[in-house]
Amino acid sequence: MVQYFLLILLLVPVRALVAENPASEPEILTLERVVALSLESNHAVKRAELEVAKREDSLAAARTRRLPSFEFNVFGAMLLQPIDFRFKQGAFGTFPSGSPNPAADATIRTARTFNPFVFASVDQPVSQLYRIRLGIQAKEVGRELAMEDLRAQKQSVANELKRVYFSILKTQSALEVTGESIKLYRELDRLTEEYVLRQVALKSQGLEVKTRLAKAELETLSLQNAMSSQQERLNQLIGRPITSKFRVSPMPEMTPFEMDLPAAQARALEQQPELREARLRHKQAGLDRRMKKAEFIPDLSLSYRYISPFNIEVLPKNISAAGMYLSWEPFDWGRKRRELAEKSRTEQQAGHGVEDAEALVLLDVNSRFRKLQEARALLRVSQLGQETEREKLRVISNRYAEKAALLNEVLEAQTALTQAHHEFSKSLADFWTAKADFEKALGEDR
Repeated sequence: MVQYFLLILLLVPVRALVAENPASEPEILTLERVVALSLESNHAVKRAELEVAKREDSLAAARTRRLPSFEFNVFGAMLLQPIDFRFKQGAFGTFPSGSPNPAADATIRTARTFNPFVFASVDQPVSQLYRIRLGIQAKEVGRELAMEDLRAQKQSVANELKRVYFSILKTQSALEVTGESIKLYRELDRLTEEYVLRQVALKSQGLEVKTRLAKAELETLSLQNAMSSQQERLNQLIGRPITSKFRVSPMPEMTPFEMDLPAAQARALEQQPELREARLRHKQAGLDRRMKKAEFIPDLSLSYRYISPFNIEVLPKNISAAGMYLSWEPFDWGRKRRELAEKSRTEQQAGHGVEDAEALVLLDVNSRFRKLQEARALLRVSQLGQETEREKLRVISNRYAEKAALLNEVLEAQTALTQAHHEFSKSLADFWTAKADFEKALGEDR
């Protein structure tokens, strides 16, 4: 009795623990959550983000060119030969006594020693500020191009994720359908066994039902294996352990752009990365042309110079000057003019590229829109066909249970329903694929 009581005491905490921690349901992942997780861990997206950061650094560096530039140099060397400074008699005038200064020709020789020279300069651009400003604008366009490339990478990743996600949805839907078929076959198997025992049905008919039940169970096993592989692939893409269990949420809702072609076209022209990149390249080409044209302007700077020679007699130790520094190349034999003509033609090419990009974007959006319309209509037809065959099977099954229909009629109805299920699954996959491609054509980031 005591042993029995102790056994109860040991089992109660275990049962309580099981009651407090029931088997957790698999996590339900939405499409938005899957895409967000993938964008956080995708290497191509990270490389594109680093490229944007590099362009930011380059832009910040270009902005510093508007500020004064400081330069400090030290030159140290041994003279190859002595330096002689010769002063003729009376070079510095005369003494109060009337004798010349110096009284005779004099020579001061600098010894061959180590002589350092210190140079320092400060330059503030003046006329170059216009060209520097154009260069900064070009860097800003380069940064925007990198950002558009980042958006394109995100869209590519999102499109791939959507395809995998939709394939899981398709398999999940097929599993639900095969589950219904197994339930029906099991009930049909039970009824047929009773009819065989009553000698109302043949044994071969019962075996045929069992065979179809086994095939449905085999199809379920295949779909479960496919689902496991697809889930592992999705887990790998979003950077989670491949053994993580989850379920996917139902089909996403429609957006207004899927129903209105003009709105979809306007949306694509506004945010399609390829088109925005073409426009930015056109703008960049224009800035390059203006920068090349600005090279005709002479370079004028406010400058300060300082020189300090050491170990050289006679020369002053500190020499400094402030003023204007002008640099100009008046004759270049037509080089700048030819380079400017090249930049102008490049700008024209970029303009034609924008027109081509706009046409290609509209063609792609129109094509994807029509395919999505067809896929949606086909999905509706296959869905109605599925419901029709399901209702027919229900009626035939009820009649078979009442011995008012033959087993062959039930099996034929079930075969028709299975075919309707396959058509629905195919049209569903086509619809989801068309939806993903349409969203990519619109330039959606998510």
